[in-house]
Amino acid sequence: MRATVRDVARLAGVSPKTVSNVINGVIPVRAETRERVESALAELDYVPNMSARGLRNGRSGNIALALPDLSTAYSAELSRGFVELAHERGWAIQLEQSGNDPHREVELVSRARTHLVDGLILNPTLLSMSVVAGKTELPPTVVIGEVEPYGIDQVHVDSQGAAREMTQHLIDTGHRRIAVVGGSDEGWRSATSLLRMQGYRDALQSAGIADDPALNLVPVEWTPAAAASVFTAFLDRLAAEGGALPDAVFCFTDSMALGVLHVLAKRGISVPGAVSVVGFDDVDESRFAIPALTTVGFDKRQIADAALTALARRIAEPHAPASDIVIPHRLVLRDSVADRT
Repeated sequence: MRATVRDVARLAGVSPKTVSNVINGVIPVRAETRERVESALAELDYVPNMSARGLRNGRSGNIALALPDLSTAYSAELSRGFVELAHERGWAIQLEQSGNDPHREVELVSRARTHLVDGLILNPTLLSMSVVAGKTELPPTVVIGEVEPYGIDQVHVDSQGAAREMTQHLIDTGHRRIAVVGGSDEGWRSATSLLRMQGYRDALQSAGIADDPALNLVPVEWTPAAAASVFTAFLDRLAAEGGALPDAVFCFTDSMALGVLHVLAKRGISVPGAVSVVGFDDVDESRFAIPALTTVGFDKRQIADAALTALARRIAEPHAPASDIVIPHRLVLRDSVADRT
């Protein structure tokens, strides 16, 4: 016969409720107790009856994670953390690609309301277009990223502060003409871009450096190919007008920085000899770029853990006050920045 929760509890010397807490991952359990329960689960080859659990508590054991673009290195690394940590909590993850399309978010909300998923983790890019901007009641939901929702749990990095620090680092190392790849204009105004642009401008203003609109490069999407395209056009325009190269290029993601590095290498422009290049996100590939990329780093697994913890709390306590969790960042200094002082 298949082992039950009571069988596991008896072998581990704990209550059935403690076993359920370990399996569901909603309520924290002491490490020593968790180890005993997990050992008993393995010894008895316990398999949870998801159908019965769903009938009892109205939960599916599934949560949905929606990211704008699953093809990026950042999304891949972030998703891996979510999948691994959700598994430890007894949850299965359904990965979705929102594609900056608010209709896909609406579909996810509808799915949650019909109990196909227990909760949502969303990464919207524009608040005005996102389902989290509405006044309708949402299922258990956590927002990751820079969009500031109303009364909803949020986990994010201080993008404005991090961009200010990176720009200040470039200024401190003698750079004055600093181009941006990933900026905003009337056609593209994502929350992330706006905050990073503000941090960039804050640092320029503090140093008494004028903000030159010609150095604000806006790719059609945040990918290596789109960044390479807009940066190629920028270099072509400089060549036609006899303009000087920028001292540095601040790319708002590492993926875009890889596209910029490719264009510079193809044209024989030395990095960092002629132009310094920096990124944001510290994805694995940034360590292996040529030269290795200076970037803004933060713990993506910590983002996943904080978001899952907030979602578990929201499921258990639907009316608890909303939380706003800021994940620490750091400058990761590598070889792509020259000291021009």
